[in-house]
Amino acid sequence: MNWEAFISTHEASIRLSFFIGTFALMAIWEMLAPKRILTVSKLVRWVNNISLVFLNTLLLRLIFPTAAIGIAAYAADHQWGVLHQIQLTLPVAILLSILALDLVIYLQHVLIHAIPLFWRFHRVHHADLDYDVTTGIRFHPVEILFSMVIKFGAIILLGPPLLAVVMFEILLNAMSMFNHGNVRLPKSLDTALRCLVVTPDMHRVHHSVEDNETNSNFGFNLSCWDRLFGTYIAQPRAGHEMMRIGIHHLRNQKHVTWLPGILALPLIGKVTGYAINRRSWSAPDEH
Repeated sequence: MNWEAFISTHEASIRLSFFIGTFALMAIWEMLAPKRILTVSKLVRWVNNISLVFLNTLLLRLIFPTAAIGIAAYAADHQWGVLHQIQLTLPVAILLSILALDLVIYLQHVLIHAIPLFWRFHRVHHADLDYDVTTGIRFHPVEILFSMVIKFGAIILLGPPLLAVVMFEILLNAMSMFNHGNVRLPKSLDTALRCLVVTPDMHRVHHSVEDNETNSNFGFNLSCWDRLFGTYIAQPRAGHEMMRIGIHHLRNQKHVTWLPGILALPLIGKVTGYAINRRSWSAPDEH
């Protein structure tokens, strides 16, 4: 079987299958073992957050019909990218590609917190008043398009195999739903898992209303980037059950829960300084 042809032909179906499967598993897990009590109607939040996902998917398919897999195929045809210039086995090329793309996503995440214009759009993700699986797929369309352009550039420079790109897209999407899950993990399991990957407890810190906590734990897949670049905070000061989720001054449900308000959110308020801040405090001890 020609795997590259199969992947190119069925990429959308493969990704959709993993998306639905992961979403369903996380939704069931949240019902069976929730970490926090939700503060907003789940039905209202889910209808609006999922509607945003449908809008983003439609927009992406209209503007970038072949998505990242098409760029990867084009780069391969023209032998663009570092990995096309060196001889590597497929498993090694896939591993290096996933590591490199994950680092790009981490750096991109830091960037959109650091630059006021980008933060305006990223606020849509952070302004959700609750934290569950739908938060992990809640992004403004402009941010989605910007992220795709960054990803295209990384693929052209790197030259990853098609299989690596599809695997990374599936992994990124699934891990975003996992680490935004309102799920309870035993502390020992969470500690073990976050040695490698970002857990719900680790990433929930990033959705705190506290500025220093918001500007930490930027990773989506691998936890090593936050530790390596000094952006890691182990636990929220208020504890996971008591911490406030969202953004201090954006608490009106009309603006942060309903779809028209979500789409207009980047136009609300003034951003006069950099969104990210320098740390001058002592982070909690790591456990």
